Order: sequence, then C-alpha cells, then structure tokens
Amino acid sequence: MPRLDPRTLDRLTELIVDIGGPYERKGFQLEALLRNAGWEDPPEYDGSPRIPWLREQLESRQERPANIERLLCRVCDPVEYDDGPVTAEDFRAVVNEQLAREQLVITVIGGRPVLGSLEPGRGDPTFAEPPHLRQRIEDLVGDPQTVEVLMGRIDETRVCVSGGAYRMATIGIGTFIEGLLLAVLLERDEDLRENGFPEVRRRIHPDKRGPKRTSADRASMELLIETAFVKQWVQLDAIEFVHAIRDFRNFIHPRKEITEQPRFDADTVMLCWGPVHALMNDLEQNLPPLATSPT
Repeated sequence: MPRLDPRTLDRLTELIVDIGGPYERKGFQLEALLRNAGWEDPPEYDGSPRIPWLREQLESRQERPANIERLLCRVCDPVEYDDGPVTAEDFRAVVNEQLAREQLVITVIGGRPVLGSLEPGRGDPTFAEPPHLRQRIEDLVGDPQTVEVLMGRIDETRVCVSGGAYRMATIGIGTFIEGLLLAVLLERDEDLRENGFPEVRRRIHPDKRGPKRTSADRASMELLIETAFVKQWVQLDAIEFVHAIRDFRNFIHPRKEITEQPRFDADTVMLCWGPVHALMNDLEQNLPPLATSPT
C-alpha cells in the first residue's frame, strides 16, 4: 500500500480511538489491537493521551506498510468485536470514507477484510501482489533456499502477467500458496515434520478418518489448507476462499480446462491476489516473525 497522507492518518487515528463514541478504545485496548494485528514488537501503551500515542505508532510504521494494512483490516474484522460483523461493518464504512481519498478500500473476500485499490472507471476494488513480499515471506519462512523457491514462483507469475499468460499466472499463484503453507507448517510444527499430516479434511467425516498419516511429500494442497485452519493459523473464511485458488491451480490439468472452459484474463489474476492478501494477513497475525528487519 502507498504511504498515507498525514491528514488521513489523523482521521484514521481519531476513528480508531473514538473518544466519547460508542466504540471508544482505552489504552490497553489500543495496545491489544496492535498486537492482534500482528505488529512486530508491538508497543506498550505508556499512559499518554491516546490519540497522539496511536498517531505516533502509525507514523512510525509508515515504512512497514504491511503493518498498517493489517491494522486497517483488523479494525474491520468481525473477530475483533463481541457482536462480530455488526460493529465490523460500521467500522468498515467509516474507514472506507477516509481511505477513498487515497484511492484505497477495505473490502471483504470470502468473509475476510482485505485492502484493495480503487481505480478510476472501475466500480470494484482491484488487487495486486502483496507489497514487500520477499521480506514478508522471510518473516514466515526461515530456510533461505525455500524463500528463493517461493520467490521464483512469484517472479515467474510476474512474467506471465506481463506477457498476458493469465492461465499460467493463476496456476503460479496457486503453487505459491501451496509452497508457502507447506514450508510454514513443516518449519513451525515438529510433529508434522517428524510424523506427517493427520487426516483433518472437513469433507472426510471424523468417524471415517483413519490414524494413518500422510507424509509431507504427499500432502495435498487441500490437506495443507485444512491443517493450517485446524491449528488456528488462518481463519475459516480465508480458507474457504483459498480453496478457490487451489481450484484455479488445478487447471494445470488440460482435462479440467476442457471440461469447464474457464476464461482467464487480468481480472482472474486480480481475484487470485485478493485471498493471498487475506492468507498472509492471517499467518502474520498468528505467527511470530522470524526476521528482525522491518516489513
């Protein structure tokens, strides 16, 4: 996301603190909000006036746009509020009034708030590759060779988009998600790494799930997605939508394309980037970063 104008930061700060309003946040609640948004080294509230304190925190993270993006999504996220989507939708409406000046918008993809861009002449938000993607991958994945493989998928996806090979671009995004999930699960869970993946797929009735585990080299993308959900590293709605990307990836098989006859274009790729934002936001909120450099 682009650097926000100082006046936009002022208005967003006032909205989030909401002094005297129905959604007023105390100091400890602001501290928890930043922590729950997955900020690295979240600040401790020091007892000073809340609006200047939060404004200072936002300004300090302007060079870490992923932090700002996750915060904006968090204040529009139903999990943040006791009444769920009721308050979340109220916040999304007023936040979007301010973001419109920046040609940005918080929209909902598969039930998850995601930051998109508003382009002149288009009614719907557009999505692109998440910003600072290499650093964000390095925060989630420790093995440098794996990071290079994942970035190779992204680099080739960029080439496909620039050359109009939209079919292969959507497949590339799907394989990137598969590789990212596999790397994160294996690096961060010793049991999965040593013993393989238990059967947790929701389409398999619990009574029919056997004790046999699937080795990492045979784990399907579906199993990776469902395992991340069971571990509460990603939320259900994000998973539902990422399953759609898995379906796009499966167009690598010509028979599927011949049967379904999809239409691939730049909008198809744009739709695939949206859930990538949602997935990475969830992983970043629920897993501590491995890297120490700013994102």
